[in-house]
Parts: sequence; C-alpha cells; structure tokens
Amino acid sequence: MVSTPSEVQRDTRFFGHPRGLANLFGVELWERFSFYGMQGILTIYLYYQVSEGGLAMPQATAVSVVGAYGGLVYLSTIVGAWVADRLIGSERTLFYSAILIMVGHVSLAVLPGFVGLGVGLTCVALGSGGLKGNASAIVGTLYAEKDERRDGGFSLFYMGINLGAFVGPLLTGLAQSEVGFHLGFGLAAIGMALGLVQYTLGRKNLGEQASVVPNPLPASGRPKMIGVVGAVIVVIVVAILTGLVTAANLSNVTVGVVVVASIAYFALILSSKKVTSVERSRVFSFIPMFIASAAFWALYQQQFTVVAVYSDERLDRNLFGWEFPVSWVQSINPVFIIVLAPVMAVVWTKLGSRQPSTPIKFALGTALMGVAFLLFLFSANGAPGSAPLLALVGILLMFTLAELLLSPVGLSLSTKLAPEAFRTQMVALFFLSISLGTALSGSLAKYYDPANEVPYFGIIGGVAVGIGVLLALLAPVIRKLMAGVR
Repeated sequence: MVSTPSEVQRDTRFFGHPRGLANLFGVELWERFSFYGMQGILTIYLYYQVSEGGLAMPQATAVSVVGAYGGLVYLSTIVGAWVADRLIGSERTLFYSAILIMVGHVSLAVLPGFVGLGVGLTCVALGSGGLKGNASAIVGTLYAEKDERRDGGFSLFYMGINLGAFVGPLLTGLAQSEVGFHLGFGLAAIGMALGLVQYTLGRKNLGEQASVVPNPLPASGRPKMIGVVGAVIVVIVVAILTGLVTAANLSNVTVGVVVVASIAYFALILSSKKVTSVERSRVFSFIPMFIASAAFWALYQQQFTVVAVYSDERLDRNLFGWEFPVSWVQSINPVFIIVLAPVMAVVWTKLGSRQPSTPIKFALGTALMGVAFLLFLFSANGAPGSAPLLALVGILLMFTLAELLLSPVGLSLSTKLAPEAFRTQMVALFFLSISLGTALSGSLAKYYDPANEVPYFGIIGGVAVGIGVLLALLAPVIRKLMAGVR
C-alpha cells in the first residue's frame, strides 16, 4: 500500500528522515556507480591508441566529446522533467530511465568501437537525464515546505551519490587496466542492474505525491509533441550528416544549445499564467545563482577532462612501486564527500534558521572552486609524471568543500523556489546550469596544455573567484527576490 503525502513527510525511520529517502539514496548510489565508473575510463578510452584498446581520437577531440556528453546528460533532464510533469509523473519516469541507463552500459560493453560508443552514450545520457532530475524532485516531496530537515536530507542523498561515485571508478579502472575497457563498461552495467532491482522493491515507500502528474498534457497536444520530437531528430541527423556538428566542436555546440534552452525555459516559466507573482519573484532570484552554478560546474567537471589528462600525463601515480589506474583519481573526491557530507548535513540541521543564506553558500562555493584551480599553479609546468599525488589530493579536497556548499544546496533550492506547476522543471533548470558548466568544461579543456599550465589555471581560477565575490555582494537583493525562502 502506498503511503499518503502526510504520512511520508512525518516519517523519521531513516536517520531521522523519511524511509523513502533510503530507496532514493540506494538507486542514486548504483546509478552513480555505473555513471562514474564508466566516465572514469571514458576519456582515456577515446584517446588511447587502438593497440591499447582505445579509439585513437586526438586528445582535444576526446575532452570535447566527454564535456559535451556530460552536458547532454544534464540537458536531457529537460526531457525527463517534461515527461514527468506532463505525461507519467516523476516516479515512473525514474523507473523507465533506469532501464534505459542499463541498456546504454550494456551497449558500451558489448557493441564494438564507435557503434557501441554512440548507442551507449546516447542511452546513458537520456536515461541519466530522466533519472537525476526526477530523483531530486521526489526527495523534495518527502518534506513539507517548512521542514528544516530538507537541506540535511539532500546532503544525505548526496552522500549516496558519492558512495557509488567512489566505488565505481575503482572497480572499472582496475578492470580496464588488468583486462580491458569493455569489462570496465560491463561492471557499470551490472551496477545499474542492481540499482534497478533495489529501487523496484522499495517503490511503495515514496508516497502518492511522487506519482502525481502536476500539469497533464491534454490529448489534443500529443500530435504536436510527436511533431516536435520528430523535427528535433531530423535536425540532429542533418547537422551530423552535413558536418555542421562534429566530434571536435561538439562541446561548443552543446554550450550554444544549453544557453538557448535555458533562456527559453526561464521565459516559459516566468510568462506562464499558472505562476503567481510571489513564485515569479522567486524564479527571478534563481537567475544569478544559475549563472554562478554554471561557472562552478565549468571548473568542477574538469575532473573528467583536464584532471583526467593531468592524471594520465603529469601525475606521479606510483603507489608503493605500482602505478595505479588513471581512473582511481576520480575516487578521491567521493571519499571526501562520504566523510564530510554527514557533517554538513548535521551542521545545516543544527543551525536551522541561523545557517548562511543560499546566495552566500553559492558565492562561497564558486569562489572556493576558483581557489582550487589557483592551487594547481604551485606544481605547474613540471615534467611528465612529476606532479605530487598529495598536492592533487589537497586540491580535490577544495573541490569537495566547494561542492558541498553549492551542489546539494542547489538541488534543495530548486525545489523550494519552484512554482507549483513547474516543480520538476525547476529542478531541470538547476541541472541545466550543470549542463552548461559541464559542456564548458569540455570547451575549456581544449586549451589546456600540460607544458604551459600557468595561464590556464590562473585565468580560469581568477574568474571563478571574481564571480563568487560578485554574487556575495548581490546577496541582499537576491534574498529579497526569494520572498521568504532561505
């Protein structure tokens, strides 16, 4: 029997939080295991030589593809949010998306070369977009509007994400280095299958509200929807066949598409007659934080582009006489998250109304991310394989502190600022800021040169610090627009 919304929100069986959070915690853990396990070996798979099991792409093209792929994952949250809000609700969208992700990882593991790459990344991108936004939206339904546990709950949810992100690269990286890339992709598929099973067993704990379709699409609108989907597919195919979109410029194209989509989405919500004046003010308050979030993710997501190349070419990976796999570096950040996320959850819960406002948290997170990039300057321009592991560990600790200030708080904020008719789609807007930043991480990474690192890290880090300072100065204005939301 499915629980009512009030029963779910009063529940305290999971570390003081609703039991449904445990199920969402678990499905995100396994989805992130598969996602980060695959992504941990994706960059090197693209540019390693065929004799090493790779696809032999130019390195600049490889980081562009990885950045664009990551951007498209978050861009597809629009599709997932729309399907949830207009067609089948968040809970069923999440379930079917998990199946699509598993199909994508199986394709990468089984299908050869560029065929497996294309089919696999497309399925994973669409499935992850459908799962991520809706999982976060369902977490929001577990709490009443004024429930002080909300930020703490999102922090716990975020710890589940990072448990999977920690183990995934360790196992897939070891499989890749000892056997081959396709075994690594196969482990990612198994992880997603496990996540799907545990989610299915606990669906009843999510409550009725998770299955609600808040803004149903009338039957008369379905032919138009089919026409739009068909037109988009035709445009994509034509763009690829004519050479307008290539692997080398894919991240730049993705940046342009996300910018247009973001502007259109803000315009759609702000102009809707279903949005009240208070809700509209709150949406306006989200715009500067959207920009700061994009800047943050443009740096943070370079873990999978610049940091991956840095780990392969510049980092001393000697561990007691054994050179550990490149992807293992991707597990450093999740370790810090696992340790620090519960601490942050307790801090936000204990502080309650005394905690810093969300704009200040965003400002601190963005500025701290810039400082992390500036720390690369201390070991810049060294010889191949000379950068100390301990220094990179310290830099990734700064990544983590910045992430905890912005990412789980951003997810929580998007649910608090959301107009009732656009609940899931406001979460999608937050993921669009991640999409924009992730695509930018690929575009920026093309300018990274291991032999001349000072201008790269210095300029990008300085700009991020500046954006954080500006957001802090604008915090009083933003808080006024938030109309009572902290």
